[in-house]
Amino acid sequence: MSSDEKNNTWFVYMVRCADDTLYTGVTTDLKRRVKEHNFDNKKGAKYTRFRRPVVLVYDEVVKDRSEGGKREAEIKKMTKREKETLISNDS
Repeated sequence: MSSDEKNNTWFVYMVRCADDTLYTGVTTDLKRRVKEHNFDNKKGAKYTRFRRPVVLVYDEVVKDRSEGGKREAEIKKMTKREKETLISNDS
């Protein structure tokens, strides 16, 4: 059984990179994923690897991986201003 099967809670998240850009992803473990973005050159996203450190600024629970992927795509299509509004409304 994979770790994804053990943890049924899925999250869509955004991290703010050192260059003030935003990266959006999907995971079952926010703490582990942020750590990977910051320290793991194999598991961290190539995009964030050169923009460290990253800080978690937004997350939302989604039903499953499929819903997470759809929501991730919606967020990635947003303008930076729309993403910033989403982040500030979450605070």
